[in-house]
Amino acid sequence: MNLIIDIGNTSVKAALVSEGVITSQERFGSADPEVIGRFAGRHRLKGVIVSSVGGDPSALIDFFGTRAERVHHLTAGSVYPFAIDYETPETLGADRLAAAAGAVHRHPGADLLVIDAGSALTVDQVTGGAFRGGSISPGLSMRFRALHEYTDRLPLVTKRSGFTFPGRTTEDAIAGGVIMGLAYEIIEYIRTFEKKYRNPVAVITGGDGGVITPLAGGRLLHYPDLVTEGLNFLLETNV
Repeated sequence: MNLIIDIGNTSVKAALVSEGVITSQERFGSADPEVIGRFAGRHRLKGVIVSSVGGDPSALIDFFGTRAERVHHLTAGSVYPFAIDYETPETLGADRLAAAAGAVHRHPGADLLVIDAGSALTVDQVTGGAFRGGSISPGLSMRFRALHEYTDRLPLVTKRSGFTFPGRTTEDAIAGGVIMGLAYEIIEYIRTFEKKYRNPVAVITGGDGGVITPLAGGRLLHYPDLVTEGLNFLLETNV
């Protein structure tokens, strides 16, 4: 059994994976080793991988160092199924690399556009056997909050469905503007990518991936657990 720990900006996701299949997963408010240890239970842990963009994972690494056969802290120096063509790899989020690895594992040999619609929207390219980098912009929640916090009268909107477009209320106008604006942004990324590469595949993951996928005209493959899949793949790769 492998334990996958992904420390993000807003929460910590832990998953148990057996023979490549996710058997259970859960989100936590913090990277408390005792809490995640209880989640892992009495399973014999073959391997643990820790990816972090949201804090120091050293306490987790120490905790599981005596409870698993091996523990791997994912960094830019880990082994990947691609070269890293990025000028500042030390600043590159491990979650972006994990999503890219998951996409490569699912679509070997393809030119990949890897989209993660979470707290931030990341759009990365893996082409010609290398991670080429990409773009980072605010995700849906951040865009909703910005409209509310930087204006005097606009409400904080959180709904992801059921809005009219064009909006006939202020709430619908905000929901449609933010959600459809993000969808159109992604569609243009895909269109530009497809014009440049011969074997293009666009994939999406992240908490809002399911919101965006139906709005992309069938041009996106939605893999909700792509980061977890990629981390498990990288755990095996870095034996």
